[in-house]
Amino acid sequence: MSCGEPHETDCSEVLDHLYEFLDHEMPDSDCTKFEVHFEECSPCLEKYGLEQAVKKLVKRCCGSDEVPTDLRAKVMGRIELIRSGHAVPEQDLTAPGAPAPQE
Repeated sequence: MSCGEPHETDCSEVLDHLYEFLDHEMPDSDCTKFEVHFEECSPCLEKYGLEQAVKKLVKRCCGSDEVPTDLRAKVMGRIELIRSGHAVPEQDLTAPGAPAPQE
């Protein structure tokens, strides 16, 4: 998505890192760049508003669900593999031994 207008921060960069912005997982300097972009780009602001609303809805509807301990351990193990640069097997995290999902 792009509004077709030139911006200091490109629309594609903003949209590629939108969840990092929503989750407050980026440096303040990048947050400021994104805020400036949203002020001048209504399509990106609209996408941001939509994703923010979905995030709030999911939190309200599912925020109190307990994550199974074994699933959490598998996800954290996979994250550690990725961080260490190891190859990660393409298999379903929720079902041990399940075949990889088809894309």
